[in-house]
Amino acid sequence: MRSNEFIFRIHSLLHFNGAGILNFHLFDLFIRIMNLFATLYDYLVQKNGAIETFPFGENVLVMKVKGKIFALLPLDETPTRINLKCDPSRAVELRTQYDAIMPGYHMSKQHWNTLTVDGRLPLSLVLELIDHSYELVVASLKKTDRLALEST
Repeated sequence: MRSNEFIFRIHSLLHFNGAGILNFHLFDLFIRIMNLFATLYDYLVQKNGAIETFPFGENVLVMKVKGKIFALLPLDETPTRINLKCDPSRAVELRTQYDAIMPGYHMSKQHWNTLTVDGRLPLSLVLELIDHSYELVVASLKKTDRLALEST
């Protein structure tokens, strides 16, 4: 999916008043959501071997590497949320440290976290946790798949 497709999806969430005038507050929110999503999307797709899929419908972007999920990003939620795989002990630690990190929604609560990306978490932490999720999944791959990734 391209960023402009996402813009269209978010645009459908905005409400115009009866005169067809966009509420400035909603427009500002739209721009911030669009920029945040674009940052997350660009970061996810640049991962070596990452592919985007939609196995749960058109509203949930699922990022995979060698057929294994490392991130889920619902496209129709505000604020933006992202599910990421996490080391179980670190997952618990993060949940106690940050109220914007919860056990994974519709995922194994032991191995997945849901991050609400609404400004309460530093973007650097979110990107670090994307890296962590990707690295956990890559480490779990068969040796031949890991070597194939390294050679690309």
